[in-house]
Amino acid sequence: MGRTALVVGGGIGGLAAGIGLLRVGWEVTVVERSPVLGDVGGGISLHANGVRALDALGVGEPIRAASRPQYSGGTRTPAGEWLIRMDGAAIERASGVPVFGIRWAELHRVLRGALPAGCLRVGAEVMSVERGGPALAAPARVCLAGGEVLEADLVVVADGVHSRLRGLLFPHHPGPAYSGSTVLRAVTEHPVTLTGDLELTWGKGAEFGHITFPDGRAEWHAVIKSPPGVRHTDTLAALRRRFAGWHEPIPALLDATRPDAVLHHDIHELATPLPTFTTGPIALLGDAAHAMTPNLGQGAGQALEDAIVLAAAIATEPTVDAALARYDAERRPRTQTLVRAARQAGRAGHQLTHPTAIALRNAALRLTPSGLTVRAFLRHTNWTPPRLS
Repeated sequence: MGRTALVVGGGIGGLAAGIGLLRVGWEVTVVERSPVLGDVGGGISLHANGVRALDALGVGEPIRAASRPQYSGGTRTPAGEWLIRMDGAAIERASGVPVFGIRWAELHRVLRGALPAGCLRVGAEVMSVERGGPALAAPARVCLAGGEVLEADLVVVADGVHSRLRGLLFPHHPGPAYSGSTVLRAVTEHPVTLTGDLELTWGKGAEFGHITFPDGRAEWHAVIKSPPGVRHTDTLAALRRRFAGWHEPIPALLDATRPDAVLHHDIHELATPLPTFTTGPIALLGDAAHAMTPNLGQGAGQALEDAIVLAAAIATEPTVDAALARYDAERRPRTQTLVRAARQAGRAGHQLTHPTAIALRNAALRLTPSGLTVRAFLRHTNWTPPRLS
């Protein structure tokens, strides 16, 4: 089996794939097109499956040190009425791992720090990839902007939801589709007094949520049902109008945010599933393979799972071809099921606009036993990583 891998994309999935392949003895180069590694604002909640994957990569302890366990919170109405109470202690007892809140910048920092010097190349934009010779007899060839050609026995495509390489490898696939919602998010400039660690509020065609960090600051997000491409000259003013009358701490979170800290992205997903995650000696990973809406909080977690399963398959199968067949067989059914589940969760949550539908949903949530809520929360996080060594 060949021992060289080229990972395209320096995000969470690409960095994790590079670490995993290094841990099983491969030589790895990670290429990232951005010339400067700008640590984007915002944060995520890491669930049990993502934390277990990070443990398998050997970076679990520094991730925990940079995170804050999320023990309290739940889901509310805009008036502040609780629909679901989050029992973080019960989640931890059931899974062995609490939910952690962490800034994207800290997660990226820890993952980059686990790569040896010179492993990550920035400012290297990949223009194309060739699969290699017949029966994988020749290495894959990756062409960079400027004409440089790199060769590798394995290429991992982790260049995101708008992946250039996915479009070249699957020219008949329609690509990402707009989900019907747009998301705005930011990290507060200073600590904020909050009623819960992790909260969501569902209103008519919108969701507002937050998670908390060790320093007392918080990341908030607003997901709004909207046509694509809508932007505002004064984003915070537009958000204050949209969420006027919603309960505290939503106004306080907006007031604690600098206008230039707000990020705004339309949400796209791979609504049409790929027929395979591999072609020749090339594997797609993370959003390039299965971009999903954020309603289950599983985008990063599934990319981390991909990285572990790929590395384990490479370490144990006799050929790259066999390893990628196993990777595809294990990852495609799980991730494509979660893509559908995340879409359904969005339709039942922030995308509802009819008053009767909202009232029926809220009534059902109020009547749901807490134990059933915990089991539902854990349904998608019940995953154990394969051993890498």
